[in-house]
Amino acid sequence: MTGKAKNSPGKSGWRVTVLGGGAWGTALALAMLRAGHAVRLFARDPETVASIGRGENPRYLPGIAIAPGIEATSDIRAALAGADCVLAVTPAQSLRATLALAKNHMPSAIPLVLCAKGIERDTGALLSAIVEEILPQNPVAALSGPSFASDVAKGLPTAVVVAARDEVLAADLAARFSAENLRCYSSDDLIGVEIGGALKNVFAIAAGAVTGAGLGASAQAAMVTRGFVELRRIGAAFGARPETLMGLSGLGDLLLTCSSAQSRNFAYGLALGQGKPLAGLPLAEGVPTAAIAARIASERNIDAPIITAVAAILDGTITIQQAVTALMTRPLKTETND
Repeated sequence: MTGKAKNSPGKSGWRVTVLGGGAWGTALALAMLRAGHAVRLFARDPETVASIGRGENPRYLPGIAIAPGIEATSDIRAALAGADCVLAVTPAQSLRATLALAKNHMPSAIPLVLCAKGIERDTGALLSAIVEEILPQNPVAALSGPSFASDVAKGLPTAVVVAARDEVLAADLAARFSAENLRCYSSDDLIGVEIGGALKNVFAIAAGAVTGAGLGASAQAAMVTRGFVELRRIGAAFGARPETLMGLSGLGDLLLTCSSAQSRNFAYGLALGQGKPLAGLPLAEGVPTAAIAARIASERNIDAPIITAVAAILDGTITIQQAVTALMTRPLKTETND
């Protein structure tokens, strides 16, 4: 089977390496541990490594106990040695650098599962394209869906999707990752899953800004609904299947991240709408994604006024009120969902 690790001992029992010691990386390491895998976690920060060794990660998951069994290290060679599968959980804009660091130590032919969401700002590349460029011998997959790191870390019920072009690989990964309270569906629409995960971050910023500016629940509902139309338009241009975007990695993730300050992107938009300082806020992947998504929409002649407005607000070209006025005074037309 394409991408299956050599000598993998049945459904569970893989040696899984997680690249990234932030909230999501730590949460996924815990999820893999619950699924019966031996887990190594790579983090650049020695303090994060030491904290996980002490059973905590207070910088990223304060108040949540880290179960013993995760082997944390800042040595990339040691982290990857003998791995059967790798989860890449570093931010989208640093994925290329992380993969370059891992390249010479990556076991051949094992699957690399993307767990970050975004589009590379400088190139416009989807994250799977970066993997295929740097690690062509490793099959690529993606894990996405409505899932807050704290919920997964606590073992609360969560459903996600695991996608790969090879549907057999996707199904195998979904089965191996599933555990009590973590249900993994499989998909062979890798591009659709990536697009949904990347663009929902942009709309989460918009939703937060609408809430922060006090524009009301009606405006937020309209923004999320029309944002989903834009997501489908851009997804179609990339070849994503509509049913994928209607699923967990599209509509499901959009609804979650556009409705709670637990979402880093919503929290960023909330502060933006309230006029609060943005420096020091947790990383919001939607910020760089907004700019490249707006550029892609323009280059491909895709009507995406909300994405365009978010990008303009973030670069200081227009204010939130100017963006709202522009959106509300666009020419009237028949509602369409394509």
